[in-house]
Amino acid sequence: MKTNALFNDFTPVSEKQWKQKIQFELKGEDYNKSLVWESLEGIKVKPFYHSEDIETENTIPKPIATWKITEAIYAGNPEIANKKALRALEKGAESLIFTIPTSDIDIQILLKNIPLSSTVVYFDIQFLSPEYHANFKSFEHKNNTGLYFKTDIIYHLCKTGNWYDSLEKDTELFLAAVPHYKNLIIDTTSYQNAGANFTQQLGYALAHVNEYLNLIPEAQGSAVSITFKIAVGTNYFFEIAKIRALRLLWKSLALAYGIPTSCKIIAVPTRRNKTLYDYNGNMLRTTTESMAAILGGADAICNMPYDAIYHKTNEFSERIARNQLLVLKEESYFDKTTNPADGAYYIESLTQQLAEKSLTLFKEIEKAGGFLKQLKENTIQKKIKESAQKEQLLFDTKQEVLVGANKYQSTLDTMKGALEIYPFVKNKPRKSVIEPIIERRLAEELEQKRLEDE
Repeated sequence: MKTNALFNDFTPVSEKQWKQKIQFELKGEDYNKSLVWESLEGIKVKPFYHSEDIETENTIPKPIATWKITEAIYAGNPEIANKKALRALEKGAESLIFTIPTSDIDIQILLKNIPLSSTVVYFDIQFLSPEYHANFKSFEHKNNTGLYFKTDIIYHLCKTGNWYDSLEKDTELFLAAVPHYKNLIIDTTSYQNAGANFTQQLGYALAHVNEYLNLIPEAQGSAVSITFKIAVGTNYFFEIAKIRALRLLWKSLALAYGIPTSCKIIAVPTRRNKTLYDYNGNMLRTTTESMAAILGGADAICNMPYDAIYHKTNEFSERIARNQLLVLKEESYFDKTTNPADGAYYIESLTQQLAEKSLTLFKEIEKAGGFLKQLKENTIQKKIKESAQKEQLLFDTKQEVLVGANKYQSTLDTMKGALEIYPFVKNKPRKSVIEPIIERRLAEELEQKRLEDE
């Protein structure tokens, strides 16, 4: 078979030559001012990228299999949750996330008839109980399956400002639970939802998981696999690069500890850019965010219903959210490769820059005493607030546009009578160990004013 020699007829063009051509076409306008913009992380984004922009080849661990359509289910009532899970699997879901609020939830009832051999199941356990985890261990062994658990005491601290009990007691119970399972979920969604920039999201995620690696005994650590739960926004290419950079960063950290370098990533759409008014636009946002997560290499995508910020869970919006992923997978062929972004100079360059900046931030945190110390000193919260304020200013001045919220508003939209749940931050001062990381949507203040004016 002959080699395709088509490109042999063309002289290679260097980055310098491309730039000279662009500057000629600008007819005197400044290249940097006209075409180069800077992100909140200080990354300068150019109008074109070349192979010369890639300093080193990114050897990023790839997902083992194609991504899974994932359904989140609140398991306050195990029988109802079980029926809902079976219905979701029948309608196209491939994996499940159960939120378990109390130790009263019967695992046998919850998982009845669920095909565990072909269904990945994640558990968001909202309490600490080694005894309860022991039940999972026996169930896991009996059914010859792998289950994934989130008992993230640091996430709970960040979100609420308090430990479940105390640092010492929480640590004791966490370490007692670790031997009962091998798969740990680290929840980093609060950072993005609160307004952290990309460098902060990655740097804090690394510092977050490093606290656990320092806690878990070396003998157990080598057997524990890590799953990151992340929130994905609408800065499309940056989000693709963020997920790739996270795998790269985890590989570096894991090598330092001598533990497996691969990790799993669960991606969910951010709440930060979701809107109360013109709520159907949320479907477009979550579709774009899911696409970015897929192209970035997430293992599981759990979509958000378009009305999640103001409606109680309902079958219609959950079906729409699931169908968005089904269309991407079954009709748009987004499941045909696990590395679609490889070789894209722009994404490769972003991946490198985000990884480098985030690693620098991680090292600064560790040098200053670690993530928990920085939380206690309010340093992390302060930095996230500063980033959130910069983004809020862009929204307020309409440089960052959310259609239907701060631009192209419809006077016909009314929402006052449609709110089933409170869609805004609840300002209830309470005593806490640290200042919690508050998740806040960009459009909240504007929406509250519109509601008052209805």
